[in-house]
Amino acid sequence: MTISNAVTWFEIGTERPDEAQRFYGDLFGWRFTEEGTGETSYRTTEGAGAGIGGAIRGTAGTGPNYAIFYVQVTDVAETCRRAEAAGGKVVVPVKTNPNGLTLAHLLDPAGNHVGVFAPPPAGA
Repeated sequence: MTISNAVTWFEIGTERPDEAQRFYGDLFGWRFTEEGTGETSYRTTEGAGAGIGGAIRGTAGTGPNYAIFYVQVTDVAETCRRAEAAGGKVVVPVKTNPNGLTLAHLLDPAGNHVGVFAPPPAGA
């Protein structure tokens, strides 16, 4: 089966782009480059490895915060601990589905929803 509409980008809209950049940079090691204008911040990701690219868009009061995407991590429980230490909140605790995929849902300090997951162990 060929997937023709794969996710190739994500965007996080927030009125607090500096805080979002710090949170995601600290949590996942992402770096950002500002490509917006003086009026609108648009910070693209760097160093996201083999994953998709994305950006943080400063909404400056023009709309609600928004985002939902999943980040593959090595250790979901440790990522949750680090998220809470960085000012985030775990809203769906760590759980493992019957196939062995482990996941959790987090809120960043601005209230954006993000999922983290680890695939099933090899051979599971």
